[in-house]
Amino acid sequence: MSITLYGIPNCDQVKKARTWLSEHHIDAHFHDFKKAGITAEIIQSWLKKVDRQILINRKGTTWRNLPQAEQNAVIDDQSAIACMIKYPSLIKRPVLVLHGKSTFDILVGFSDDSYQSIAAFSDTE
Repeated sequence: MSITLYGIPNCDQVKKARTWLSEHHIDAHFHDFKKAGITAEIIQSWLKKVDRQILINRKGTTWRNLPQAEQNAVIDDQSAIACMIKYPSLIKRPVLVLHGKSTFDILVGFSDDSYQSIAAFSDTE
């Protein structure tokens, strides 16, 4: 199993996730999508597992500062992908992707309870 944590380093939730992973001795590759970017293919793979309504952080400053016309234009997965590529800070953080031998799983946001499932996932792979 491999793990990739997507986010930005100064985000409080990303910091909590990185600390949790470290404290539990779980090795995860960190992908800073502000510096390294994010692709349509990556977001599209996420959308196979999680709804765009969960993936877009509509409570954050970036969303609130978007012009109403841009907010209204997010009507389907393709328009959501385009918006998240243009404004990576729209992506709810962190996004944790667990790659197994035959499948992958994804966790959006951080909570201690949800991260406990990482051990269960690795036991099944």
